[in-house]
Amino acid sequence: MPDPSAVAPTAATINVQAGPGSPATADATDRTVIVLPIDPGLTCLRGLSPRRLRFEVEYGLERGTSANSFLIAAGSTAAGQPVPPVLVHPPGASFAAPFLAALANLLPADAALKVIVGDVNPNRVALLRQLAERWPALMLVASNTGARLLQDLWSQQKPGSGTGGSGASGGAAAPGPAPYQVIPVTADEAAAAPVLPSLPPIDVVKQEMSRDLAGGHRLTLIPVPTPRWPGGLVAFEESTGLLMSGKFFGSHLCGETFAEANPSSTAEDRRYYFDCLMAPMSRQVEAVVDRLDELPIRTIAPGHGPAIATSWRSLLADYRRWGESQGRSGLTVTLLYASAYGNTAAIADALAQGVARSGVRVESLNCEFAPSEQLIAAIRTGDALLIGSPTLGGHAPTPIVSALGTVLAEGDREQPVGVFGSFGWSGEAIDLLESKLRDGGFRFAFEPIRVKFSPDPATLRTLEETGIALGRQLQADQRRSRRRSGGGGLDESRSNPAVQALGRVVGSLCVVTTRKGEGEAAIGGAMVASWVSQASFNPPGFTVAVARERAVESLLHVGDSFALNVLAAGRGTGPMRQFLQPFPPGANRFAGLELKASPSGQPILPEALAWLEAQVTARMECGDHWILYAQVSHGGLLDPAGTTAVHQRRSGANY
Repeated sequence: MPDPSAVAPTAATINVQAGPGSPATADATDRTVIVLPIDPGLTCLRGLSPRRLRFEVEYGLERGTSANSFLIAAGSTAAGQPVPPVLVHPPGASFAAPFLAALANLLPADAALKVIVGDVNPNRVALLRQLAERWPALMLVASNTGARLLQDLWSQQKPGSGTGGSGASGGAAAPGPAPYQVIPVTADEAAAAPVLPSLPPIDVVKQEMSRDLAGGHRLTLIPVPTPRWPGGLVAFEESTGLLMSGKFFGSHLCGETFAEANPSSTAEDRRYYFDCLMAPMSRQVEAVVDRLDELPIRTIAPGHGPAIATSWRSLLADYRRWGESQGRSGLTVTLLYASAYGNTAAIADALAQGVARSGVRVESLNCEFAPSEQLIAAIRTGDALLIGSPTLGGHAPTPIVSALGTVLAEGDREQPVGVFGSFGWSGEAIDLLESKLRDGGFRFAFEPIRVKFSPDPATLRTLEETGIALGRQLQADQRRSRRRSGGGGLDESRSNPAVQALGRVVGSLCVVTTRKGEGEAAIGGAMVASWVSQASFNPPGFTVAVARERAVESLLHVGDSFALNVLAAGRGTGPMRQFLQPFPPGANRFAGLELKASPSGQPILPEALAWLEAQVTARMECGDHWILYAQVSHGGLLDPAGTTAVHQRRSGANY
């Protein structure tokens, strides 16, 4: 196997771009597929999109994405047995046009192609249908649950597609058999609908298995079900040590080089991907990591982002460590959902990320696949419960109705609840959840969340802030409960001489302000900061500490710009009052303020002593805070005669 970090497009590499007639989406013309040779007979087909595909929170860093598929050529096994070509982890329909063109250059139309489907969702099924049209001898390979999903989704399409689909209005990455209701269509509608190819035969992988392929390759298939991806299936190629890990260990980055240059080049992106998708199911993820760690891996090639060739073992350790930090929380939010097309799941992901950032554990369950005993245990042990549903044909999916009944029977009425969902027209499922829970005597943590179709960036930010607010409220309730029970005396750490000494480290009082995006789509944030220090002369730079649960933290990743407004002694009361007040989720932090703008459009407070515009170039996780290093690009003194406001503390245990 060649050095994976050196594998990049060559003169022989196919680079296919979606054309204006692509059936994918309106902006599909910027999507390409490159073909990267990995080993004789083993090729990676990488779809590249420099822009985020959707508005799910997982794409929030806005560094584009890539979709990795792998083709093992046809031939004969060592025993002389002929075997067909095998395609591992095809992409979704977003890359259909360039992917099918690239694959057609590698395979004849009569090839008996086998396709290993590691994740089943409507977007991927749409691509599989097109594969079946071009290669009629196609056979699918899926886990037991994945096969069920393929059977249920094959003849269904999104609303407005022209066929008698589900009429669903929102959903998740992994729909199940029970929720889908077919809306009757007229004879004229049926006649106008495109004819779908028949569902190909499915080779069902009920347990871990290995098979010999051409060219000395041997493939091991391992089912890895999780609440988010119940049909999960990973593939391990033994001769090269290549783990094609699907949804695990990914990052949303657009790049042509097969493997990452070094661990630090992708560290932030992989952590962000984990926090968005893996943290709410960390216990199940840890079990998968333990199994994969037993394999003789040499390179991990995830479904999204560059491969990990030199640091895969440390990445496995990171996954365990990140999951353990979730497990240490003494509070848990149970999150129940079902979904059809990704929208309700996007809401759930954003809420979960906000809750997790507050330091509260999230237990996420897909009601379509969670066993009843697991559902009951999660409902009984959670400190809060969130339940989300799409509206399908004017109703809630059957698994959600069943889960609601369990909540009403088993749930604690003192436990705060929240309701959310996506819809296309009416949203009756959300109304049902709200009315039944209110009638059942439950108290609501927030008003029901209703999102029409897909959440946009501003909505996602509001959802994250809603999750943060819920986590903080649970922590405050826990502290009050401890005080009432006599356990709320002086925190021992505050009397520790070292902690008292730490409090004497003085910092200047500043306000961090940032704005991202343009026009109505722009989102902004601000916070008071006193843990600020100059860090370098050349280039000029400084560090600032940001608590993990700060809403503004999500706008301060590597590459993001912001302004540091240094407050003046004796004139800091106004800005402090403005930005220390509690804001409801989604509130405009700058409402009513007259602001100036830095050269890149960052908000500047006119009453500040000085301002600096800077760009985040590095982040380091430090316990309950992130340390950001930012390089200064512009700045100015607004009051040359003034002095800097400083913050004196009595203890290093708090601000």
